[in-house]
Amino acid sequence: MKTNHKYPKVNFRVVLVEPEIPNNTGNIGRTCVGTWSELHLVKPLGFEISDKQLRRAGLDYWPDLEVFEHDNFDSWLGQVEDFNRVFFFTTKVDNSLYDVEFQPGDWLVFGKETKGLGPAIIEKYTKNCVTIPMPGPVRSFNLANSVAISVFEGLRQLRA
Repeated sequence: MKTNHKYPKVNFRVVLVEPEIPNNTGNIGRTCVGTWSELHLVKPLGFEISDKQLRRAGLDYWPDLEVFEHDNFDSWLGQVEDFNRVFFFTTKVDNSLYDVEFQPGDWLVFGKETKGLGPAIIEKYTKNCVTIPMPGPVRSFNLANSVAISVFEGLRQLRA
């Protein structure tokens, strides 16, 4: 992984596993720039990085983004130094995001828009899985909103 040069510090590392919708990834990139968070994209992607919608959603912030591409899940996994600081977001568990005590540099991992994280990942890393509480009658939130909720809860805790 390259050394960070764009941010004075890294608050979080947002990981999108096989994202499908360029607009979501662009919005997430913008959130990452605004919160000094890295963005890690795990292939295959459902779009090209040069996609016009991706750039439009990220506006002119894309050049300021610390973004990393990984060929597959295992390739990304090899970057993780401490698995205790990896949090997988899913609707399939009861562990709340609000029970996590975030630390700078934590990995926040999200699945693809249509299916979320695969069952094998959830099963293997259950103790690291968390959910965003949803008191209303929805199955899940939009991916970009989920990332924003999670990153800003982390920032609230860090008082960044």
